[in-house]
Amino acid sequence: MKIPGKDQFLSGLRIGAGSAWWGDRIEPAKLNAEQGDLDYLCFETMAEATVSAAQVRKRRDPSFPGYDTYLDDRMKAVLPGCLKRGTKIISNQGWINPDGAAQRIVELLRAHGAAGKKVAAVSGSLITERIAKLGGTILENGAAVSSIAPEIISAEAYLGAEPIVEALRQGADIVITGRVADPSLFLAPMMHEFGWRSDDYTTLGAGSGLGHLLECGAQVTGGYFADPGFKDVPNPWDLAFPIAEVESDGSAVIAKVAGTGGVINAMTVKEQMLYEVHDPANYITPDVVVDFTTAALEQVGPDRMRVSAIGGKPRTPTLKVSMGCMGFIGEDMFFYAGPGALRRAQLAKKILEERFRIVNLKADDLRIDFLGLNAIHGEATPNDAPEPYEVAIRVAARCRTREEALKVGREIDGMAVSGVGMTGKRVPHQDRAREIIGVWSTLVPREAVPPVITWYELTPC
Repeated sequence: MKIPGKDQFLSGLRIGAGSAWWGDRIEPAKLNAEQGDLDYLCFETMAEATVSAAQVRKRRDPSFPGYDTYLDDRMKAVLPGCLKRGTKIISNQGWINPDGAAQRIVELLRAHGAAGKKVAAVSGSLITERIAKLGGTILENGAAVSSIAPEIISAEAYLGAEPIVEALRQGADIVITGRVADPSLFLAPMMHEFGWRSDDYTTLGAGSGLGHLLECGAQVTGGYFADPGFKDVPNPWDLAFPIAEVESDGSAVIAKVAGTGGVINAMTVKEQMLYEVHDPANYITPDVVVDFTTAALEQVGPDRMRVSAIGGKPRTPTLKVSMGCMGFIGEDMFFYAGPGALRRAQLAKKILEERFRIVNLKADDLRIDFLGLNAIHGEATPNDAPEPYEVAIRVAARCRTREEALKVGREIDGMAVSGVGMTGKRVPHQDRAREIIGVWSTLVPREAVPPVITWYELTPC
């Protein structure tokens, strides 16, 4: 928190991760709240399709409140520790209803007798009704956004740290947001506590880079890292979420609660630093373009990595928008085993491709994969890969309508007696056509997406 006195700011700050996605574990967040001695605990709970999935659920179930379904579980786990320590909370668990999430948090605070606490809801990222006019082209294929307008069920811009900073400046104890870029959740308390300006791209680059290291939770403490015999992780069942001990120049030590499992070293930090980063010299966020190529790493103790000299460049004039579009997947599987299983599978693939042509399957995408051989690496699978003893053939088609998606299962049913010898077929007891969300991206002018801050204060009874 700020040092008393005008224009004086902290020299050091402890920021902890509370989650890396909606389904993440809760115990490590509770541990950070109780033993991390944190100034801030930040929760990131969104994937690309989270908002769209929430919109679909809301459409099917009007009683769905629209915020993270684990909001209660997470807040109940961490509020005792955070209230005792004075730790502030920043979270994007608001999804499509930050105001509803803020109101629910006020109720949970009241149960703890925490009068006087201020909760801020940051909204404004949802621009579904305006995206057809605001968006230009789809980044993935160059088509006009207007070409998919009838299918769009959700469009949300990635806001940056500034509205969170403003909420903190006005005294928020907890800030709950909708779609905000993952690193921005962690950058905001640095900007607020250190007095960083929004145009100081050197420090913003450093802070956003640290946010990127924290946003995926246990990935930097040994999660999603272990490869037995090559990269061993002590007690991987007891991974802690990371804590950044940040200095006012943007350098930090990445650490974790003492005595927990996992590991923090140059390898775990480097892997997370480059995770989902297309260009390490130009990692674009709403606040700054981060340059990881200048970063310096130093092991300063067991499970303590010092990170410094991450660079920054001026931010872009646009914000990324994630657009969720409705569609359907038709999907089924069948199997071969024993000598010659792969040859039979390859013939079965040819048969299905021709039969889909005969029935005029209208699919935007069609996959016929051999699980255990090429389903993950696809065309990059080596030609001399060992022949499997068993092959599962997964067939999936992405279609505009349920009627088209249903053709996949019908043709696979035909393989039972009109296909290749020794075909193993499942009884189709489940629905093989399901509604899905496809995600596309575009850019919009940042001034077209003004954030909104709404206050919810817990007053004494």
